[in-house]
Amino acid sequence: MVAVQTIVGDITEQAVDAIVNAANETLLGGGGVDGAIHRAAGPELLVECRTLGGCPTGAARITGGYRLAADYVIHTVGPVWQGGHDGEPGQLGDCYRNSLTLAERHNVQSIAFPAISTGVYGYPLERAATIAVAAIRSFAFDHVQTVRFVCFDETTCKVYEALLARA
Repeated sequence: MVAVQTIVGDITEQAVDAIVNAANETLLGGGGVDGAIHRAAGPELLVECRTLGGCPTGAARITGGYRLAADYVIHTVGPVWQGGHDGEPGQLGDCYRNSLTLAERHNVQSIAFPAISTGVYGYPLERAATIAVAAIRSFAFDHVQTVRFVCFDETTCKVYEALLARA
């Protein structure tokens, strides 16, 4: 069984096999989590990301972790919140499923996720966390043993904890 954890912390400091980047479609860095990961990983990450040709919403791509404690960065592009009637829930679920699929293909045993799309993309936190937890619970794991939700603040962490506490 997979251990699911929640912590308040900095995703760039997580000592896990892979961290997930809430990226934009170019994969060339940006603000928030994306910018922090690019800064912490160093310029080599940008060089590798330039070779990937971008990433559509809901999909995921994998790169090395470079100067991070993590071996890999799994980049996924969350949806911009448009009120929930433009396919956002399915796209957000795809972010988690596609990231986990890449993790499994690369024999990742531990993975850390941010709260994808809840920052500048405006996805309501409780709705996004509900989708994230459901995606983790329904995924068929082989190699992954630990999934960690790394939350920016205590409020976000409590939302994840409450959802995970439900049977």
